Amino acid sequence: MSQTEECSKKCILAVDDSAIVLTRISSILREDYDVVTINSGMRALRYLELEKPDLILLDIQMAQQDGIETLREIRSREECREIPVIMLTGVETKDAVLESSRLGICDYLLKPFSSAELHKRISRVFEQEEEQ
Repeated sequence: MSQTEECSKKCILAVDDSAIVLTRISSILREDYDVVTINSGMRALRYLELEKPDLILLDIQMAQQDGIETLREIRSREECREIPVIMLTGVETKDAVLESSRLGICDYLLKPFSSAELHKRISRVFEQEEEQ
């Protein structure tokens, strides 16, 4: 891969407290995207102080600080408000989905998800961004 191709890859931040899920996301996406995996909401917020990914995959149910709290914090930061977020969840709770939607997510994906479904959802977000 050339230097230019390396630079043109979009960066995806995956946040989940399950190492298995992070490994799976990374192996599914690493050919097409630069994938940064982080295992807690608090670590993700520290990362976002230094870097601005093109998309965030954020698990709803995490220990210490859940995805909703993390998303609330992300949206409160001026420089992070526009970053598209896809929520990942093992349990479809109406309240969590409604609250995430209110906080401006672009999609959510139920776990376990297929490789094809994850690629499709991410492509859709990036296509919508290009149209704007």
